Amino acid sequence: MPAETFRDAWGIPHLRADSAEELAFLQGSNAATDRSLQIEMERWRSEGRTAEQLGVEGLLWDRFARQSRLDDTARRCFATLDAAARRWCTAYVDGVNQALTDGRRDAQEFRDTGTAPARWEPWTPLGVFLVQHILFSTFPNKLWRDHVAATLGTDAMGLFSIEAPVWAGSNAWAAAGSLTASGFPVIAGDPHRLMELPGVYQQVRLACPEFDVVGLAFPGVPGLPHFGHTGTAAWAVTNAMADYQDLYTEQLRHTGGTLQALGPDGWEPVPVNHQEEILVRGGAAETVDVIETARGPVISGAPDGGALSLRTPSRSAGVLGFECLLPLLRSRSAAGVEEALGSWVEPVNCVLAADSSGDVRHIVAGKVPVRNSENRVRPVPAWSADHQWTGEWVDLPRSAVDALAVNANDRDSGGGDRTGLEFAPVHRARRIRQLLEEAGPALDADAMQRIQMDTLLGSWPAFRTLLDGLDRLSDSADGLRLRLLGWDGQMDADSNTAATFSAWRSALVLTLAQSPALEPLTAPHGRSPLFAPWLHPAARVGFAVETILAQGDQHGVDVGAAARQALEEVAAAPPAGTWGASHSLLPLHAVSDYPAIGAVAPRVPLTSLSGDTNCVLSTESLPGVTDGSFRGPVARYVWDLSDRTKSRWIVPFGASGDPDNHHFASQLPHWAAGELIPVVTDWDQLTKEKS
Repeated sequence: MPAETFRDAWGIPHLRADSAEELAFLQGSNAATDRSLQIEMERWRSEGRTAEQLGVEGLLWDRFARQSRLDDTARRCFATLDAAARRWCTAYVDGVNQALTDGRRDAQEFRDTGTAPARWEPWTPLGVFLVQHILFSTFPNKLWRDHVAATLGTDAMGLFSIEAPVWAGSNAWAAAGSLTASGFPVIAGDPHRLMELPGVYQQVRLACPEFDVVGLAFPGVPGLPHFGHTGTAAWAVTNAMADYQDLYTEQLRHTGGTLQALGPDGWEPVPVNHQEEILVRGGAAETVDVIETARGPVISGAPDGGALSLRTPSRSAGVLGFECLLPLLRSRSAAGVEEALGSWVEPVNCVLAADSSGDVRHIVAGKVPVRNSENRVRPVPAWSADHQWTGEWVDLPRSAVDALAVNANDRDSGGGDRTGLEFAPVHRARRIRQLLEEAGPALDADAMQRIQMDTLLGSWPAFRTLLDGLDRLSDSADGLRLRLLGWDGQMDADSNTAATFSAWRSALVLTLAQSPALEPLTAPHGRSPLFAPWLHPAARVGFAVETILAQGDQHGVDVGAAARQALEEVAAAPPAGTWGASHSLLPLHAVSDYPAIGAVAPRVPLTSLSGDTNCVLSTESLPGVTDGSFRGPVARYVWDLSDRTKSRWIVPFGASGDPDNHHFASQLPHWAAGELIPVVTDWDQLTKEKS
């Protein structure tokens, strides 16, 4: 049969071909058509060419992309792929390029920005994947701890790094057949990432004689790396919060016309030292020093001081894990999913896998280097033999699931001290398990869907304890305190009390951040503005506020005084509206980051949200910075192993990346309401797309 594209009622592509390679070609062609600007933007980012295309605002990223050698790493990892994976990945790129040849990449945004797509290289999908995950791990947090140590002292690092929820909110859970109404396993959950427009995940079906899989794809990347249902097996991932990236403080010197770095055995030649030119649209080109020591690329500082190198498994081993992606599509069992992921590298993921035989498994997949535990905390000296990688990898947890498994970026699911330093608080994992147990032994898709929308604030007990102990308040502030103490902790969009709590929490965070004990954190950190989100004092205080409430007094922070001041401020001007009035969706479109080009980003309807950071419905806000949510559930799904047609899913916006297409944001109101749409697998219910 010829390669064919079908669409369901939501515009979701269902792709069918005669072989896996023809299907990869069709998937690439479809992604290039449906998400043309999106995938090209990721290509520019992987090559460090956003300034060339979109102007001076792209320089920060481009410097980092060149310095961290993203494109070179993609080339290196592509070269080490086995022959079958290389052919499959190349077929995907051929499909992208055929869409260009056929004139199917003429997105409106290209005309608006005066840019154009170009032909892809065979390794470009690996670069796109690296772009999505290079800042997904832990090394920016090490920059923060280093700044804390420099301004407040090393003892203060723990004030910010004990189970602080630093941009982690994904949930996944599995129920064995003994607990479900059907007698078959069910997997459900929701990944949380930046709310990109169009969405970071694309709903798609990939069918050929070898396999027939529905799932969520990264546009620009072949296969379904994170979420899929083959009919007899299904899988879902969350961030394991593992620490697998290290920063090294480098000493560099010029001698005899060459650049040297101080390593554990003395001064050694730097293997990579050259300059690259970054073209800048509407401005003068800039050069960037590209330096790579034996540890890794220098991503910060310069030879004259402050140089930091970054060591990652994919760069050091020249392997990313794409060898897993085609076998993953062929998986027919939970054991097959586990086997397919055996050579996965990064990012390190917690995986739940289940099959129609009833087997359910929890897997931590990826590569975590064996090395000194101090490497997990902050930059370590490149010249210290004690801090080098040993060449061995941590043996990651894998286990059978007899009843329930819950992964929520928490310490237990991620492997604990074996794999990482800090994990998300246990609130979400504990709450999901409680809700599953309360739903009883006959769990079904409806129960899973309700759990996804739970709005109980996990950190509320810590705030309630603080409020309960406050005294010496004005009558109005004490009235506010009593009102909050009577609240149920539900962050519902229509709740004025939730809005009032949030106002007090934000005032408390700002008061704490401005306190004499923490104010030194506002001192210049000397790092690239690219890392500003990880080095923003008020944001970091907001994320770590539970720890600060518990331990702040030990570090000279008068938590009680800050709480009183915040109560007085809010009591004097309480919010009149609801939580949803300020807690609304903040979609991020690539064009918005480049105002110099004059293009206007597409808009979606104003959407009020329930939930918040530390709710199962983790529509994150930044207390003290903004109530808006720029990070949240970028998909929701229920994978039913009794019958795939009973599965459900949704994304925040829609199937199309074209703002003029009806399905650009057709799922948004349903996503906001907590609804899911059916997974359709009957070809007769689909509409064949004209070739």
